[in-house]
Amino acid sequence: MISLEPIKTLENKEFRNLLTGRFFLILAFRMLATLLGWWVYQLTKDPFSIGLIGLSEVIPAVSTALYAGHVIDMNEKKKMLLICTVGYFVLISLLLIPAFYSFNLHFTGHQITYYIYGIIFFTGICRAFIGPIIPVMIPKIVGREKLPNAITLNQATFLTASVSGHAIGGFLIALITIKWTLVVILLLIFLASIFFIQIKKQHSEYQKNELEIWTSMKEGIAYIYKTKEILGALCLDMFAVLFGGAVAMIPVFASDVLKSGAEGFGILNAASDIGSMIIIVTLSFIPLRKNQGKILIGVVAGFGLCIIGFGLSKLYWLSFLFLMLSGMFDGISVVIRGTIVQLKTPDNIRGRVMSVNSIFIMSSNEMGQFESGVVAKLLGVVRSVVFGGTMTVLIALFVGKFVPKLRKMEY
Repeated sequence: MISLEPIKTLENKEFRNLLTGRFFLILAFRMLATLLGWWVYQLTKDPFSIGLIGLSEVIPAVSTALYAGHVIDMNEKKKMLLICTVGYFVLISLLLIPAFYSFNLHFTGHQITYYIYGIIFFTGICRAFIGPIIPVMIPKIVGREKLPNAITLNQATFLTASVSGHAIGGFLIALITIKWTLVVILLLIFLASIFFIQIKKQHSEYQKNELEIWTSMKEGIAYIYKTKEILGALCLDMFAVLFGGAVAMIPVFASDVLKSGAEGFGILNAASDIGSMIIIVTLSFIPLRKNQGKILIGVVAGFGLCIIGFGLSKLYWLSFLFLMLSGMFDGISVVIRGTIVQLKTPDNIRGRVMSVNSIFIMSSNEMGQFESGVVAKLLGVVRSVVFGGTMTVLIALFVGKFVPKLRKMEY
């Protein structure tokens, strides 16, 4: 049954400010990801170098995520959100040096690449904090009754920004070059901070130093471990996306296989997000009401099949279609997982649980990027993508057969 109830959640002005700020922030991040993938590959012509971008960010992000969750639960949320946003702005500003002055400073391609890895390492620390903060803030802004609707709208905002960011990033690189695209990215981050400033403060439910750091961090892990619905959904998603990280090889396919150039690369990079956005909008009006566990396993298997199809395709439109379909399957998976995590988590531990959730997401996405780079080095680009898709299908089939509790899960 079609319902307009989710849209009514946007009547909350504070929620609108949070989503608008997040839109501009994700738009900037996706443009940056597109830019860095293209920039590094043009500097090195080595697929493995693209994989190292993700590894440079995921190591500090995962390493500090548990501590970040503790800090988020113990401190005022708005202040932390603004600090992280400013941190991103400062770090990305440092990329302007090689972008504008590499010729004058006589930087080699490899020197610029190593410099980029260094900057991305420190943005990984910011990511460990900023990733969980916005989901943590949403329940107090909208209330538990409207939380499922808010989760769907939050994901729709994320995907809309992702689609726009990937596509706009590719077009701007071709139109105004890398250095001026970086300037646009910085302006978007500044714009996001303006909306974040208008959000009300959210104070911690704990007194300062009420919980020891190690005890606090272990509490988040323990809660996820004992809540099997959360644990099962996160594990399936993590391992599936780990092996299905074909997106990391899109710069290589666009440049060497499909010969589509920077514009075609940007559109191809946005294909999966376009598919996700289509399905998220659909789910906003026609929500999943039963058999979510079976659906989750089915869409992960479908995602893997699409990755195999993308790897074997030599036609641009067919590659785009496979990536868009993979995004549709992934979008359903994200909605099911996100709803389970938010509804099953109490407010006082939400920051730590969302940080562990971030570890799963970052491990799968960024380590998947690294895995794709390594396997591409060993097997070649096409075989590496087919291998990843095949492993994703096998994992989904394994979980479907041997984890009945997840298969029978409903909410």
